[in-house]
Amino acid sequence: MGKRLATVAQIAEFDAIIDVRSPAEFLEDHVPGAQNCPVLSNEERIKVGTLYKQVSAFEAKKLGAVLVGRNISTMLETHFLDKPKNWRPLIMCWRGGQRSGAVSHVMREVGWDAHQLAGGYKAWRRHVIAELETLPDQFYFRVISGATGSGKSQLLESLARQGAQVLHLEALAEHKGSVLGGLPGQQQPSQKAFETRLHGAFKRLNPMLPVFVEAESRVIGKLRLPENLIAVLRRAHCVRLAVAFDARVDFLLADYAHALQNVPWLLECLGRLKGLHSNDTLAHWKALVAQGEFRALVGDLLKRHYDPQYQRSQLNHYVQHSEAELISLATLLPPSLDDEAANMLAKPDMAQSRVRPVEPKQENE
Repeated sequence: MGKRLATVAQIAEFDAIIDVRSPAEFLEDHVPGAQNCPVLSNEERIKVGTLYKQVSAFEAKKLGAVLVGRNISTMLETHFLDKPKNWRPLIMCWRGGQRSGAVSHVMREVGWDAHQLAGGYKAWRRHVIAELETLPDQFYFRVISGATGSGKSQLLESLARQGAQVLHLEALAEHKGSVLGGLPGQQQPSQKAFETRLHGAFKRLNPMLPVFVEAESRVIGKLRLPENLIAVLRRAHCVRLAVAFDARVDFLLADYAHALQNVPWLLECLGRLKGLHSNDTLAHWKALVAQGEFRALVGDLLKRHYDPQYQRSQLNHYVQHSEAELISLATLLPPSLDDEAANMLAKPDMAQSRVRPVEPKQENE
């Protein structure tokens, strides 16, 4: 049986996507829904690569053939013996070469209609990058802005629960977007995986309906937003949350309760502000941590760091920020954000479907 190839555009036509790259490659990024069945483990891949560089390609190929053959046998026995004859898997590796070729060949010999993904993961990656350059232009956004602690993410989540379309960038990035926004002991996805998640989120949205999104900087934690998305968001209609200062402090103490109790992590985060604030200010904040004065710490961080940063960022970057619709809240306690989400969606200009303009008829010359 000869080799059969499929393109990225045909991925949805298959019963399963089998990614035969190493676990480390798969962890960095993969096609959504793919199953990792590596033909070489992380350690085996390094061993073969080292042999290739230090001895010869021939010796590396001999070892690789032994390991790949053994792993394919285990793979078939462990995962695929129950598959019917009409099962159609798509096999992919890094660039659509020997690893996916070996697996698809064996599967086709068995009798399954196995295909290789032409270009492998690299073809998928090129597809994601190309689409992220154009997808943001297909949507019209409602950007929710507001100082740190205004409940922007929670308002987004409430809007989603009530049926609105939401692009939750911080959820995709697994980071709250501020210097304290990371979660202790939890890593963000890779840049590639974040972009794959973002691509998938866009593909689930309806371009005829508005999309609510939080105002963000170029970077969320360690991850960068695509340049075209930043440009589109900064031109978009804004809604600004204005929340009483004490309510913001209360909200942040509750929202970051788990993190504030992790003193080593908290001190590490404050250390990242070195160069942005004086040594005396940093020492004062660290002393508040040592004393357990978290309310005073949060209030001072808002006044000296977050609020000035917010004013500079929003006014300089979001062109419609000065004309934003203002939503004033005295509290963020339930059900305030749920009520505000319902009020927003009741306004025709917030939730109505997009009406595409009708092209004027050309007069005959």
